[in-house]
Amino acid sequence: MNDWAGIAWLVVLLLANAFFVGAEFAVISARRSQIEPLAERGSRAAKTALYAMEHATLMLATSQLGITICSLLILNVSEPAIHHLLEGPLGLTGMPEGLVDTVAFVIALLLVSYLHVVFGEMVAKNIAFSVPDRAVLLLATPLVWVSKVFHPVIWALNWVANAVLRLFRVEPKNEAASTFTLDEVATIVTQSRREGVLDDVSGAVAAAVEFTDKKAKDVAVPLSEIVSLPETTTPDEIERAVAKHGYSRYVIVDLEGEPVGYVHLKDVLKAADDGDVPAKYARPIPPKRIHHMVPVLETTDLEDALAVMRHQGRHLARVRDAEGRTTAVLFLEDILEELIGEVHDATRRRH
Repeated sequence: MNDWAGIAWLVVLLLANAFFVGAEFAVISARRSQIEPLAERGSRAAKTALYAMEHATLMLATSQLGITICSLLILNVSEPAIHHLLEGPLGLTGMPEGLVDTVAFVIALLLVSYLHVVFGEMVAKNIAFSVPDRAVLLLATPLVWVSKVFHPVIWALNWVANAVLRLFRVEPKNEAASTFTLDEVATIVTQSRREGVLDDVSGAVAAAVEFTDKKAKDVAVPLSEIVSLPETTTPDEIERAVAKHGYSRYVIVDLEGEPVGYVHLKDVLKAADDGDVPAKYARPIPPKRIHHMVPVLETTDLEDALAVMRHQGRHLARVRDAEGRTTAVLFLEDILEELIGEVHDATRRRH
């Protein structure tokens, strides 16, 4: 082969090696949360990138095969060409022929190794780490195409690698991890606040992390601390309760003190909309004006309790223990306070 053709092949092989290295790191570094919205909007590159991320071990096997082939070809094609080109100038120095051959080989080996490590490996790796989402959109499509062309070989290599892992009782995974655990998120938030990267003056971000770890019983108000009214309460009595306690919602209990629902101040106004107002105010609140409470267990995750209350449009939930006994009442306001801090509202929960 012509020496200058060998140099040209060196450039081509370095670019190919860089492609496989960049694609490998892009697939394992990119986040699904950044790629999925693009795929939902119809981006073909994003859909292919998601496929590559979901078949990460196959893509890594493809990349490793490509890197290995490129590395071997660089040494076997480019090094002899550079070696031969160096022999001429070195021969003019008057060194013995054997020494010229040795020096030319060492220089060629060092030069090829340097170009291979820096331009074929490190530059590509650093670019993929710096902009993984852009890199995976650009590189995933050709990588998937290569994996399909050489699928039998790559599948066999991947199968052998997975079999070796299983011998050591390690379960192989096809998809790169793209999520964080709650503890990891908490650590990220704490570290970001410490270094001044995250400005969480209100504490809302930290509260949101802690929120996901709480249960209904952690926020619910015990029955002994609830201001309740009997089923026979009248609009007039509710008005007096509002004047005395300042709450706008009251739990309604039966003769045994068991919560049966709740009323809001606006229900008093609705109860006296029509007819003789003084007479309406003296009668008990109609059952249709009493809102039922969503039942949740003490061990229900707070975020799940919030979802149920929002779905049913209720501001209060009845909290029960494992035996089915009502032990507390969960207020929507208190759940929101866990996320955003004190909520200044007419509805309050304690005396």
